[in-house]
Amino acid sequence: MSLHDSPVSPEGPSIHPIDQATAPYYWGIDIGGTGIKLGLVDENGHTVAYQKLPTREPEGAEAALNRVAAVVSEVEQRLGVVGKVPSVGLGAPGPMDLPRGLLVAPPQLPTWWDYPIVAKIAKLLGRPVAFLNDANAAAFGEFWIGTGRYADSMILLTLGTGVGGGIIVDGELVNGVNSFGSECGHILVDPSPTARLCVWGGGRGQLEAYASASAVVDRTRDRLTEGAESSLSGLLGGGDSELTARKVYDAAKNEADPLALEIIDETAKWLGIGITTLVHALDPGVVTLGGAMNFGGADCSIGRRFLARITDEFQQRTFENVFDGTTIGFASLGADAGYLGLAGYARKQALKLL
Repeated sequence: MSLHDSPVSPEGPSIHPIDQATAPYYWGIDIGGTGIKLGLVDENGHTVAYQKLPTREPEGAEAALNRVAAVVSEVEQRLGVVGKVPSVGLGAPGPMDLPRGLLVAPPQLPTWWDYPIVAKIAKLLGRPVAFLNDANAAAFGEFWIGTGRYADSMILLTLGTGVGGGIIVDGELVNGVNSFGSECGHILVDPSPTARLCVWGGGRGQLEAYASASAVVDRTRDRLTEGAESSLSGLLGGGDSELTARKVYDAAKNEADPLALEIIDETAKWLGIGITTLVHALDPGVVTLGGAMNFGGADCSIGRRFLARITDEFQQRTFENVFDGTTIGFASLGADAGYLGLAGYARKQALKLL
């Protein structure tokens, strides 16, 4: 299936003409610390409307959700789909209580802590709400109409400031008893007492502490402080020339900087170790890498090198038949995976009620 049927707009995804869409429709509402993405998606995964709102976190959840409800009402009336949108998918970051529909303590949304987000949005919109962690939402998007669309099971790792994850087994998301299921970034990869600490919870030796964008910066800074020669040396001072994972990638791509390449290869090694553990527990057949930190992805020699190093590490640590039966690749939906997955999950939940 081709999700995008028209040229991609710089403002968001391409929009499928409503007169060519298939009802019913489902909202995917992806809440982040700085922005809220709203996508209205048809039965076949085509986006028929999209809007991004600023979260304006200091104003609190109530104000943000009222703005969301206003957009939903306006779009449904304008497109003539009132009564044809049976459910809504809602996603957010951070610790949550899925059964009770609560945001517990998302670091990016401090004014939303212990907030009954599902009950509030269900009342505002007057329809059922399917609630997911944002990484699980992205995983379901890739599973529904992305890289994993032909798979029965898959793992998604989202590589960004931290490492998120989503696990689907036989078509079902692993959400967990404590709403902590699929937190792949918090699996242990280094049990030593001096192991690195992860960016959010301070967990020692966890995958996030070695394979996130924050970890790339921390490990690069450590090497530079120790005296490693690199074109990145001038970025230690911070400020406008702050060291970032993107700048490590740029140094590797544009200058073949030895330190940058070493850091990227090490990141791949730790991901290979983590993926081996996850595959040995779940044997999903498909492992997908999403998030902003893909070092150029499949279209770049650095991204291809990154993926090859991950695959090599996995091959060295697993069994031959498991390696032969497992595909590791990059995600295909990019930043749209979250709202698409939420719409797809809302669709899945609505079909269960029929």
